[in-house]
Amino acid sequence: MTERCGWVGLEDIYVAYHDEEWGVPEYDARALWEKLILDGFQAGLSWLTILKKRDNFREAFEGFHPEIIATWGEDDIERLLQNPGIIRHRGKIAATITNAQAYLRLQEEQCFADFLWGYFDHKVEQNSWTSQAEVPTKDARSEQISKDLKKRGFKFCGPTIVYAFMEASGLMNNHLVTCHRHHEVAAMARDRQV
Repeated sequence: MTERCGWVGLEDIYVAYHDEEWGVPEYDARALWEKLILDGFQAGLSWLTILKKRDNFREAFEGFHPEIIATWGEDDIERLLQNPGIIRHRGKIAATITNAQAYLRLQEEQCFADFLWGYFDHKVEQNSWTSQAEVPTKDARSEQISKDLKKRGFKFCGPTIVYAFMEASGLMNNHLVTCHRHHEVAAMARDRQV
């Protein structure tokens, strides 16, 4: 039987997400921004809820292209509030527009991916957790990134959201050492640095 991280349930969509996406280092700025936005929508909900609606989110938010979303206004918020395929939360929808604008401002100075990876010296942090109970929900780095993002105008990016985002985006390898993906993700990170 294949060993997996303790948070993975039995649903096929969750197993596939864990085995194929979660913790894989992401270097594309737009894809990182999408992951941050979806983690913000998760606040107060389970990730499985977001995962099941992810395709609907991608359609409703025009493929998560910040250049498009940054131009949206109240009519777009109202349109999205009528979409049953997504999480209909006015504050989170409005924050997505604000975050698109903040992302574009940041991109003028520095690539969003470089900004984030800079907190990790552009290397995947390799953790060696042996049980889910050891894994924190936030740390000093997620608190700093959250603070810095908020200074730049981002919303729905508290330290717990940022920590979940760092795990999901592969900025850190938080697969348990007993999980079959831990060594695979570590190898991906090593190959990238060669």
